[in-house]
Amino acid sequence: MRVFAKVVELGSFARAAQALDMSNTVVTRNLADLETHLGTRLLNRTTRKLSLTETGQQYLERIKHILADIDDADALASSSAQVASGTLRIYCQTSFGLAQLAKLLPVYAEAMPDVVLDVTLADNVIDLVQEGFDVGILLGVQKFEATMIARRLALSRLVLCASPGYIARHGQPQTPYEISDHKCLNFAFEQLRHSWPLSFDSNSLDKGDNAGKADIPITSRMISNNGLILRHACLADMGIMVRSSFTLEDDFSSGRLVQLLKGHYFGLMPINLVYPSRRLMSYKVRSFVDFMSAQFPQPESDPWLESV
Repeated sequence: MRVFAKVVELGSFARAAQALDMSNTVVTRNLADLETHLGTRLLNRTTRKLSLTETGQQYLERIKHILADIDDADALASSSAQVASGTLRIYCQTSFGLAQLAKLLPVYAEAMPDVVLDVTLADNVIDLVQEGFDVGILLGVQKFEATMIARRLALSRLVLCASPGYIARHGQPQTPYEISDHKCLNFAFEQLRHSWPLSFDSNSLDKGDNAGKADIPITSRMISNNGLILRHACLADMGIMVRSSFTLEDDFSSGRLVQLLKGHYFGLMPINLVYPSRRLMSYKVRSFVDFMSAQFPQPESDPWLESV
């Protein structure tokens, strides 16, 4: 299996033989024996290139995880198991990756110099195990497979904010219902186009609603599916924006943006560290889990609002 994976990775029998310290003949025979054992062709060979058959592609995807498990088992059983090393594949949702993980990775890397960080930022719904990731950082309330461990890092509030320039021109809302008189910068969800659902303390209500929640009618000045574009519009005095607190920490501390209606928010977003429990946890994975947990010692709180 390992020879086959290396041939595919390097795209050449000769390069795979060199990497594995084998002769070309041994590598070729090894692959032929594997195909005979499986009773199917894994690679199409021409004089110029190699390509995977459909069966070969499926086989490769499965053995990647098997080989990774073997490597983890070898690492745990060896005398070097207590040294974090090798490649650590991290999947993180984009907004948290850019706002927070990017600042933390250099700190981890300095403490673990033998770990190579392979970081993917995206917002796709993926299977971490199937895609070969060691650990993921996922946002929001999600259902996780029984084979996964989800460790809460923190809670992030979705809060209202505006620039000092906008406030100087249009004033600062003192109650949730005053938002209706302002220009709003809106994320492109259909359910948010005409109203914003706010949670707030019942003693701040002025219209008899004691449930702590209300849908506030709004007028959108700008709508986008990208939070960074909305942030730039907010910094340019275009209107009021809703954002996750972990994306606003630097803007609040620098005074570029001002939090509005403190104590009123859209909701709470869990930040979860997720990793496969069915796999042996190598020391590199354990070191990253422990590092991230240490950065967020109070997982049921919002550290970004508390720090500004």
